[in-house]
Amino acid sequence: MSRRPDFLRPLVLSGPSGVGKSTLLKRLFAEFPDKFGFSVSHTTRNPRPGEVNGTQYHFVTAQRFKDLIDENAFIEHAEFSGNFYGTSFETVRQVQEQGRRCILDIEAQGVRQIKNTNLNPVYLFISPPDMASLRARLQQRGTETESSVQKRLATALKEIEYAKEPNVHDLVIVNDDLDRAYELFKKVAQGEVIVGDKLPALDG
Repeated sequence: MSRRPDFLRPLVLSGPSGVGKSTLLKRLFAEFPDKFGFSVSHTTRNPRPGEVNGTQYHFVTAQRFKDLIDENAFIEHAEFSGNFYGTSFETVRQVQEQGRRCILDIEAQGVRQIKNTNLNPVYLFISPPDMASLRARLQQRGTETESSVQKRLATALKEIEYAKEPNVHDLVIVNDDLDRAYELFKKVAQGEVIVGDKLPALDG
């Protein structure tokens, strides 16, 4: 089976915390267990209930993370809500060696850094329909304090401002309906050319 050209390029997925990126990825990997590989990031944050080291993230100490930075091990790394996150060259290489398309879940800071590498990915932004629905999703998680929700919303506004800049992302999908968003996401992941959504105003 011939693959579409974009299938060979890594897919960089970004969007505010709570917008549904993890849910979309979980569905994709369940439907296509052998077609895609997730770039498992390193992080200094504590695991959430049910998370397994090496599956959702490589959970490391702040000192180990600093050592990896010094070793130039990361394609990108960023601080987010008081914790560090980083994507290593090695994790992307491992996925590609398996013949799978590598998908990276990256914050805005990381997107900026990746644009200065030769990775040449497709950039996809997942957007909430409005800020009120994003706040509700964060509060429904049950794992966030009110101050944490406020911090994530403030970060979300910065990410959205960056997403509004020209030529930052190749495509936008608005997650106002999960089934619809997944169908679009699935096509992008498989390298199909789609007409994406327009980024909502999202002015807070």
